Amino acid sequence: MSDSPLAPLSLPRDLDGWRAFVQTRPTERLERVAAIDARLVAEPDLTLGERLALWNEADIALAEAAAPSHLLSESHPDAAVRAAAEKQAQAVDAAQSRRLLDRDLWRVFADADPAGLAADELRFLAHVRRDFRRGGVDLDDADRDRVRELTDRDTELSLTFSRNIREGRRSIRVPASALDGLPADFLAEHPADEEGMVTLTTEYTDLMPVREYARDRSVRHALMSTYNDLAWPDNEPVLAELLAVRAERAALLGYGDWADYETETRMIGSSAAVASFLARIADAAAPAAAAEYARVLERLRRDDPAVEAVTIADFWYVLGALKREEYDVDAQLVRSYFRFDRVLDGVLATTGRLLDVDYVPVEAPSWHDDVRTYDVVRAGERLGRIHLDLHPRDGKYSHAACFGLVPGIAGRSLPESVLLCNFSRGLLEHDEVVTFFHEFGHLVHDILGGHQRWGRWTGVATEWDFVEAPSQLLEEWAWDAGALASFAVNDAGEPIPADLVARMRTADAFGRALEVTRQLGHATTSYRLHVDRPTDLATVVDGYYRAASPITPLEGAHSYAGFGHLTGYGACYYTYQWSLVIARDLLSAFGDDLFDVDTAARYRREILEPGGTRDARDLVETFLGRPTTFDAYRDWLAGA
Repeated sequence: MSDSPLAPLSLPRDLDGWRAFVQTRPTERLERVAAIDARLVAEPDLTLGERLALWNEADIALAEAAAPSHLLSESHPDAAVRAAAEKQAQAVDAAQSRRLLDRDLWRVFADADPAGLAADELRFLAHVRRDFRRGGVDLDDADRDRVRELTDRDTELSLTFSRNIREGRRSIRVPASALDGLPADFLAEHPADEEGMVTLTTEYTDLMPVREYARDRSVRHALMSTYNDLAWPDNEPVLAELLAVRAERAALLGYGDWADYETETRMIGSSAAVASFLARIADAAAPAAAAEYARVLERLRRDDPAVEAVTIADFWYVLGALKREEYDVDAQLVRSYFRFDRVLDGVLATTGRLLDVDYVPVEAPSWHDDVRTYDVVRAGERLGRIHLDLHPRDGKYSHAACFGLVPGIAGRSLPESVLLCNFSRGLLEHDEVVTFFHEFGHLVHDILGGHQRWGRWTGVATEWDFVEAPSQLLEEWAWDAGALASFAVNDAGEPIPADLVARMRTADAFGRALEVTRQLGHATTSYRLHVDRPTDLATVVDGYYRAASPITPLEGAHSYAGFGHLTGYGACYYTYQWSLVIARDLLSAFGDDLFDVDTAARYRREILEPGGTRDARDLVETFLGRPTTFDAYRDWLAGA
């Protein structure tokens, strides 16, 4: 590897170092921002270009403070470090909101003459002015103060909501005899205690196999019910206040509701457009979902004739049974080809081939021994660094997500990003392999797009309802027989047969519409909670899910208390289906060859490498040579 003038971030080697790091790095960056702001106000002779450059410096400093704070609050094994990081994340958010309420700073940009600015500077100026307006700078003193209070409270409540989920791990005990159907390796890892009982936790490593394989319906229901009450009742008042805070803030800023506020900066554009989009998806999915549900219910009644409805605790089990019996896809056979270490190697090799990069392992300090670090290299040049933290532990983020660590700035800093996942160290479900590819899509987007001048547009910093599209696109490689054959190998050394992969793809089409309706339940909950502002959360959310999908929620569930996306995504969980429409369209450009060199290079150049420097709609139209359409998504939904 050639010497790069840019060095990766040097991370601490011991706990004392981490305690210092989590305090000093954000504090120093916030002091830098304060100095920049003071200069902007004190030097009226600065050109507009110079002012924008300084504002960009502040953006970069804020990102350098925020990224490790959010990451470490969700990942560090030491509770004191997590708590300190959480406080620093809150301080960064408070600084950002205060700046956008500062009238002296606003005047630096409000009426400045943009003559002579380059195109990227004009775009940056427009975004800065929009940020100030959305921050509430033009309100009267009392309303400005109230917006500041509400913004700070939103941050505090969001962090509390996430912390309660992260630290809300729960468990149940069931007789060992009740685990009929679970794989042998799972049973070996869950021995019975002296009373003949086995402990099952709400971690994905237990939840996913149980919901997929446990023949005893009561066990599936018991664990899913416990999972659905994650962080309840603690998060009930937190969420109620969070919704109230957001509604009041939106009203003060002149928006119809919180969804109008959030969607102003996104591709979809308005709250009303979200409602229309969700209705369109519901209409598209309904016929196939109804037919699928009838088959699923009939199969469940073969086991229990008295069953009246398919619940969310039955859904994956019955789908698995149908796929095994009618499509000859045995999920336990499939998982025998996906041992974790081989999957990791396969994800690296597959994405490396597609994106023309190599991943060079690095011996470097990190926050936990599980973390694996790699330099991302092309033609001997280091493009960035990734850190993979892939197994569950107490106090760690409990789902799967990509977190930034260092924002990449051209000529100044290498992009660094982190995956926090919760995979087994043994065999994985194929769904988990798909999740791995999905999250890795965010990771490589952040690295390849992380070479920009402007901090606000580096890496994955596109419109939030586009950011999932590259990740959803990459999921397709987890279904490609050629890609899978290179790493999906059982313990006898035999690669996964191509005809099994073909049957897996056929079987995957069954239940797709039902899964979309389940996702619609999430999206409807996310949106309507912020628009309707109900007082009885449990009753109303239960109604949202029942209206969205024929799959029945469990009685008395409080899933909203553990719905982590209600903080970051707010009213906009519709994003996942919106971006999936785009992802299916992007996929059409690859035709029958997912590794076509020219298409892959064009995809990197037109979609990933620009980061957020151009509007997402322009990126997509440039790559496809036309505006995106609903057609490929509709075909996918129909099983084509």
